[in-house]
Amino acid sequence: MNPQSNEVRLHVWGDYACFTRPEMKVERVSYDVMTPSAARGMLEAVLWKPAIRWEVTRIDVLRPIRWTSVRRNEVGAVASTRNVVSAMQSGRGMLGLYVENERQQRAGLFLRDVAYVIHARFHLTERAGREDNPAKFAEMFRRRAERGQCFNQPYLGCREFSAFFAPLPPGVPAPEPIPDSPDLGWMLHDLEYANGSAVPRFFRAKLENGVLRVPSMTAEEVRA
Repeated sequence: MNPQSNEVRLHVWGDYACFTRPEMKVERVSYDVMTPSAARGMLEAVLWKPAIRWEVTRIDVLRPIRWTSVRRNEVGAVASTRNVVSAMQSGRGMLGLYVENERQQRAGLFLRDVAYVIHARFHLTERAGREDNPAKFAEMFRRRAERGQCFNQPYLGCREFSAFFAPLPPGVPAPEPIPDSPDLGWMLHDLEYANGSAVPRFFRAKLENGVLRVPSMTAEEVRA
């Protein structure tokens, strides 16, 4: 990570991960590797500022892709908004959920023993001030990552899968990726927000000797 540039590298790892495929609906089935949107979330957990916008350019897969399946109980309902409003207005009401009545058993296909290196850069936004510059935010990111500071606990796709992280210092070579080159098919790139709605954008993902190269959101191969 060069403190004089807008490029950073972050080493992340954890026991389990689930980068959920949106086409699988309620059953949680992970993509084979970390998605760009999940990588962006990791970076924003360490450093989020209105003055910068993160762009993930590459993800290195450091450990073999391994799977585990889990069947677990989940609550299949949420408290009714109408009941909450009624209780607020009247001062009384039933807001509880009975787990035994709302319990659902769902299967999940997760990754285990994962590790990645996220390569990314940030861009100054229109909200950047006169005193803001790339060196300032690069140094801020490095300092926070070294100290383990974060705005919220970083996670690997799902909040229950906490992630460990550490920066890669300048001049230190990144760990060697796995030697595999599978075609991963269509993968979620990120959400594009426009006119008050979020539109998912996808790209054709492929590992090249363990390296996933991420196109820009404006690239021709990224589609809605």
